[in-house]
Amino acid sequence: MLSRVANSIYWMNRYVERAENVARFVDVNLNLLLDAPMGMDQQWEPIVITTGDQAFFQQRYGEATAENILKFLTFDRDYPNSIISCLRSARENARSVREVISSEMWEQVNDFYLMVNEAADVGSLSELHRFFPEVKMASHLFAGVMDATMTHNEGWHFGQLGRLLERADKTGRILDVKYYILLPAVTDVGSSLDDLQWIALLKSASAYEMYRKRQYRITPRSVTEFLILNREFPRSILFCLLEAERSLHKISGTTPGTWRTDSDRTLGRLRSELDYLTIDEIIQQGLHEFLDSLQIRLNDVGDKIFSDFFALEPV
Repeated sequence: MLSRVANSIYWMNRYVERAENVARFVDVNLNLLLDAPMGMDQQWEPIVITTGDQAFFQQRYGEATAENILKFLTFDRDYPNSIISCLRSARENARSVREVISSEMWEQVNDFYLMVNEAADVGSLSELHRFFPEVKMASHLFAGVMDATMTHNEGWHFGQLGRLLERADKTGRILDVKYYILLPAVTDVGSSLDDLQWIALLKSASAYEMYRKRQYRITPRSVTEFLILNREFPRSILFCLLEAERSLHKISGTTPGTWRTDSDRTLGRLRSELDYLTIDEIIQQGLHEFLDSLQIRLNDVGDKIFSDFFALEPV
């Protein structure tokens, strides 16, 4: 497969997944505002902090109001990680490989972009409680159409690789929102407010129902363990890395436990470390510190994939 084609399929899937996860990211706070008691402060600036794009936001908007941040993350065409920018990039990548992907995939990503573009032209922030679920559902439809209509060959595995690495990163960032925004006062730990915050977090990751099927109580320790270390839930970080590694082995022609490229070795090392990690070790290290380190290492995996498969010359 041409590196240009593989690169486009990889990033098409990353951008669709990123758009979905930005919607989930903001949804954490919106869900909380619906359930929070009267008088609770609305904290929006930490959402921008956890994106890593605080300087860009301050340059364009200045004050971190709810309206400014929602516009920035959702409809800002100049911010490359906004929902509309992600869908524009996904659509352009899909356009460049229309001869490789199925027509149904192209139609779905095109319809997805047009839906978001129409919402951006309307510019109403009052309908975002309906808009974000539509974004999540459109992303699910794209993933389903791809699975059902594209041959599960090397190109499909590049798409899976992009989607799963993006999902692992964003699940970590959604948890980091809890660290920055939802971290309660000492007196609130274990209270009904604390429970509401963790429930909102689970719902924003579409994890609430699956979590409750295996856990009766909502506790920070068990929620964190479920979203990081569960091997069966499709949005947990470990599940994403296990499946991403499986696709990477298919691409590079290696078997589990062996490696041929730097990306094989880097992803395999990260997955194996997470495989043997316990929630107690994560808590002892510090949740924020663990997630920050994880995001850096996921970025390193992405860099190695670029060098191994997409760079025109050795980097």
